Amino acid sequence: MAKFYAQCGWVRLVLATDSKESAALAMMDRILAPHLWVYDDPGLSEGDCHAHLMLEALLHLPTEIRISERGFKSDEATFVSVPETISTWHALIVGMRRLFAQAGLNRTVAVLAGADAIQEAVLPRRRPR
Repeated sequence: MAKFYAQCGWVRLVLATDSKESAALAMMDRILAPHLWVYDDPGLSEGDCHAHLMLEALLHLPTEIRISERGFKSDEATFVSVPETISTWHALIVGMRRLFAQAGLNRTVAVLAGADAIQEAVLPRRRPR
């Protein structure tokens, strides 16, 4: 995995990941996590949720995420579109929401529980041999 320096507005992340696209997605996840509540509102459609995210981005974020493998001030940075990354993030959250619903899990509880708790709940523990 490569090390990426991602910056979007005032948010900066240093990530070890497979690609610039996954670094951009991790950046959007960090920024948009406080807006997960829109997916729990039964009065909002998936389109409404997407529109909410885009409006928040328009009001508070630049149009691009700056990603580099050489540092935050490197001239060799690549720019990834914020609206495209938000759409990808939205599709991921909608997909996870549908999977959790199919499995009979409450998405909010599963997300707040953390990855370790989810893995423990879904995968059986292995006994030492």
